[in-house]
Amino acid sequence: MTGATQKSGDELKVAPAGKEPGGAGGGPRFWPRKRPDLAGLTASYGILVAWAVVILVFSLLEPERFPTTANLQTILGSQSVLLILALGLIISLSVGEYDLSVAGAMSVSLVLVGYLNVIAGWAIIPAVLAALLSGVLVGLLNAFLVVGVGVESIVATLGTGTLLVGLGVAINGETTAGISESLVEVVRYKVLGLPMSFYYALALTAIVWYCLRFTPLGRYLYFVGVNQSVARLSGLPVNRIRAGALVVTSTIGALTGVVFAGTLASSDPNISASFLLPAFAAAFLGSTAITPGRFNAWGTFIAVYFLVTGITGLQLLGLSGWIENVFYGASLVIAVSLSKGAAKYQLYRRLRRTREGGEAG
Repeated sequence: MTGATQKSGDELKVAPAGKEPGGAGGGPRFWPRKRPDLAGLTASYGILVAWAVVILVFSLLEPERFPTTANLQTILGSQSVLLILALGLIISLSVGEYDLSVAGAMSVSLVLVGYLNVIAGWAIIPAVLAALLSGVLVGLLNAFLVVGVGVESIVATLGTGTLLVGLGVAINGETTAGISESLVEVVRYKVLGLPMSFYYALALTAIVWYCLRFTPLGRYLYFVGVNQSVARLSGLPVNRIRAGALVVTSTIGALTGVVFAGTLASSDPNISASFLLPAFAAAFLGSTAITPGRFNAWGTFIAVYFLVTGITGLQLLGLSGWIENVFYGASLVIAVSLSKGAAKYQLYRRLRRTREGGEAG
């Protein structure tokens, strides 16, 4: 055998003559075979394994009710509202801002659709547009308080969220039925046994994923979230990015209210607050999957359905009512802890690659 040989451990890989880095031809060359990063794969896709285990356990415990087509359709079709709300949250979370008012924006939007369409007699399209505009206004208010005045986002949005819940009750404090069948049909119409709201949420997941993963703006969001000072020194318009993220989150929150109005065919000012904790739990749990250490769309998608699978299984076992709050609360605590650990792990991997690259040079 001709050519030089490099050895690292017991694994060697043969390179064609003249194709090795720095080679000049004259026979085969060898370099270490790259070992699979099992730790990285586990961090990225561990939640999928956990989800499969949960499905298997409940299928064994409740073989007649859990592993059925009807139950699968219920799980997939019932969480589109939560998924849309969580996708909105990850935009502001990506820049390091906590928007606790997103459920309030959802509540006002839901109430406006019912009030304007049913009580005020507006056509459904103007009512929906007014509801979405309310989300933009909420986002602008949050941006003014957080970016303009400098109030911590968790404090400012807690205040505006409480204000919005009260505003929703002031607009219409009662449940209002009879929302336009046009909206109800657009949201509830089923394709392959699943309502259209599921496909809207799936499409939004793909859009958010593409924007965060493949566009400069997506990279800017993450950059600002990691270190605002460094991002500012790099020439990024940090304040505009933060403000824009807050506006987008509130607008998607308002969109959630519109979808929820179509799902319920009615409006209720007191129902949206229950979505805040599950949305945060899904967003943080999602940041431990697919792209660990980053808030990401597909991780959030998986987290939403992982959580609802667990809750559905527990409810079939007879644990109902209180179990949702316990499950979501515990999931949020665990998810935040795992998210911090995932971020530290990604930092460790980057430092290790940098060090190995320096040693190789």
